[in-house]
Amino acid sequence: IVTVDCTVTSRFAHTVMTSKALNKANISQEIFFEVELPKTAYITNFSMEIENQVYVGEVKEKEKAKKQYDAAVSRGQTAGLVKASGRKMEKFSVSVNIAAQSNVTFTLTYEELLQRKLGHYEIQTRVKPKQLVEEFKIVTNIYEPQGISYVDAHATFLSNELLPLVEKTVTEKKARIYFSPTLEQQRSCAGCEGTLIDGDFIIKYDVNRAKTLGDIQIVNGYFVHFFAPPDLPRVPKNVVFVIDRSGSMSGTKIYQTKEAMLAILKDLHEEDYFGIILFDSSIDPWKDSLIKANKENVDEAMAFIKRLHDRGATNINDAVLRAVDLLRQGRSDHIVPEISIDMIILLTDGMPNVGESNLPRIQENVHAAIGGNMSLFCLGFGNDVDYRFLDVMGKQNKGLARRIFEASDATLQLQGFYEEVSSPLLSEVDLRYPDNAVDFITTNHFDQLFNGSEIVVAGRLTDNDLDNFLVEVFAQGVRKGDKEEYIFGDFTERLWAYLTIQQLLEKRSVNATGSEDEKGNATAKALDMSLLYNFVTPLTSMVVTKPETENGTDSPLVYTVTNTHVDGDPHFLIELPDRDDALCFNINDKPGTIFNLVKDSTPGILVNGQIIGDKKIPPDGKINTYFWRFGIIHRTLGVRLEVTTRDISIFQDGHRVNVDFLVTKGHSLLVTLRDSVKFLILLHKVWEKHPYHRDYLGFYTLDSHLMTPNVHGLLGQFYHGIEYEVTDLRPGEVPEKPDATMYVKGQELNVTRGWQRDFRRDEKNGENIPCWFIHTNGTGLIDGDATDYIVSGLFKTV
Repeated sequence: IVTVDCTVTSRFAHTVMTSKALNKANISQEIFFEVELPKTAYITNFSMEIENQVYVGEVKEKEKAKKQYDAAVSRGQTAGLVKASGRKMEKFSVSVNIAAQSNVTFTLTYEELLQRKLGHYEIQTRVKPKQLVEEFKIVTNIYEPQGISYVDAHATFLSNELLPLVEKTVTEKKARIYFSPTLEQQRSCAGCEGTLIDGDFIIKYDVNRAKTLGDIQIVNGYFVHFFAPPDLPRVPKNVVFVIDRSGSMSGTKIYQTKEAMLAILKDLHEEDYFGIILFDSSIDPWKDSLIKANKENVDEAMAFIKRLHDRGATNINDAVLRAVDLLRQGRSDHIVPEISIDMIILLTDGMPNVGESNLPRIQENVHAAIGGNMSLFCLGFGNDVDYRFLDVMGKQNKGLARRIFEASDATLQLQGFYEEVSSPLLSEVDLRYPDNAVDFITTNHFDQLFNGSEIVVAGRLTDNDLDNFLVEVFAQGVRKGDKEEYIFGDFTERLWAYLTIQQLLEKRSVNATGSEDEKGNATAKALDMSLLYNFVTPLTSMVVTKPETENGTDSPLVYTVTNTHVDGDPHFLIELPDRDDALCFNINDKPGTIFNLVKDSTPGILVNGQIIGDKKIPPDGKINTYFWRFGIIHRTLGVRLEVTTRDISIFQDGHRVNVDFLVTKGHSLLVTLRDSVKFLILLHKVWEKHPYHRDYLGFYTLDSHLMTPNVHGLLGQFYHGIEYEVTDLRPGEVPEKPDATMYVKGQELNVTRGWQRDFRRDEKNGENIPCWFIHTNGTGLIDGDATDYIVSGLFKTV
């Protein structure tokens, strides 16, 4: 079985690939799959189903994931590992060790933001089953609120017989493409075992575009803005082609380069200016200055290119600097139009080995010479080129890099890249949003917008009641404002996270002028968000193993959503909705004690709470204790928050920040930590003249599943669920509260059925939650002893 199910909502594609494998042998076997995905996609899930049990993968740092996988394989267990294997993530490898005589169904999920190029979006699915498949299916559903202008579906392997099997249904805002050939229809010839299914299934489409400042969609507190204005006039360009003619370009490469350049020169517009520089160990400009791209000059340039032949070594540094001089001279001599865009297109297949050959120094020289005034696009031809060197150099200079693969279509690859960047519409584009309405915005400044492409910005709303907001676009020759209404969906937060991670990864590799601390911070934030949103990126891998229990039998990995809180005389409650059950315990200690509730070292989140006692000893001699003060730290943001029964204080990098907090009438405060968990703090007001009791606080965790697997603390250790079993229900000391035996963490505990109050929905009276009560300060349920969680200060870890 091989199925590919893709759902696209407003350019954000969610694809699920399912395949079933069988190991008929009597020993376990490791099978290697190589799944080719779009370069911009991130894997978000990998799971296996074995004997009706589903084992879900977990995104971890690369080394941790590899160790867990290797350990499982050494035991002969079924296991899977997903990691990025290509520098540009062209391929993902999936290794699956299948136990003897086992069926395994594995499911791989990935997400990507479709990029608009040459006037359309493209969904590319590479399918190479290498054998006939009993059930083969590709299904794609597209929903675009703006309306779909056209949809086209084709495949590199479609024969005249297979072509009619592609079913396409298109309405105003939706499209469905369905392709499912039978076993016989897949055969490459009658009676043979070869398959026709081998190549790319490609869907191209575009959306309707109103003459406004783009399309804005907002839901669940996050927005995404798509900006691709129609009917803008192209901006003239001044382009210098820098072409490697060193000895390694001999043969097919030099021929393909010549063919591509002849086509590209024909495509120049008459208002453009251009130059050509050939280089090996020497630097040879075609002309000493830029010239207009009229027919006469273009014909002369084409004749020059036809005489191109390979020779010599590779001096990239001086060739690019000479191109910069040509463009500068065009400006200073007023040859080129004042409103025009300067760009350099470098094509090389090798490493610099003459002149300046130190790669970082070349990058520094080029960056300094360009000075942010022009764009550099680098084309790396073949496998010997240092692609990372070109990638960084392009991105440092308002451009990018592409690898040109050595294949029969390399000429088309070169032309295709040029078509993408050859028609600039706007330069220095700024998209601005109201400061008081949004935060955590992804990159909103772009060096240029090319014809047929699109700018995408995402962010979080600070005012969820907002029903429209002003968007302003500033660009060379353009300044407009417009109001955009909401369009609803359910994808905006993941799209925002996707963009943020991409930009952090780019920042860590490209920011040549930044300090190592800045690059380290970008890497740390990208890792945190990759773990938080379950994305397999260059920093993470996803691992799934079939765990062993103490008696040697296998049991499934269980990931349970939990609701945890502490309220009252510290009553800790762990709700487990998946089991429709809850666990609870109390912690008794002397007033003034500070406990660690949550500690997640990866994003640097810490929550401590301090208890307070009754005003005096009650008649029964039992002093009740409650939490009255909480300290919350987000290390990455450099923020500390102190909440007490009397006031709220926030500190940024050690300094008190003047912030106005809106606390609701019901005395509740919602604390949202960026990219992570939310905490709800409730203030319980007690009659001021009460002889014993004082005001106290309740602490509730929301979205606990967003914390990393490393989270711990009195509450934090339960965020990812807990495995337990309850048996032997029997009468307890109180008739309505029976006792039972609980097996948890390898221990046998006597527990009592009781209830605790949850005040989230009813802040005055609370809601009774039935739970299994664990005696003596939670001993046996919590890791270690309750005293292990005592810390010396409100913002301390020990």
